[in-house]
Amino acid sequence: MGAVMVRCPETGRDIPTGLVTDRKSFDATPVFFARVYCPICRSEHEWFAKEAWVCEAEPRPRRGALL
Repeated sequence: MGAVMVRCPETGRDIPTGLVTDRKSFDATPVFFARVYCPICRSEHEWFAKEAWVCEAEPRPRRGALL
């Protein structure tokens, strides 16, 4: 299981969509369109399933990042 992610078009950073699934199930879903609020640029982005991916690993904190 992992988070379905998309890329913020403003910053280029990866953001979670709020969906959780496994890669096989996500790849088997029909093409769909959705919206997600981006906490990085504070706006709503529209995305298609073909632009998203499943991130099954927990992202590691960047070096020097505050925890």
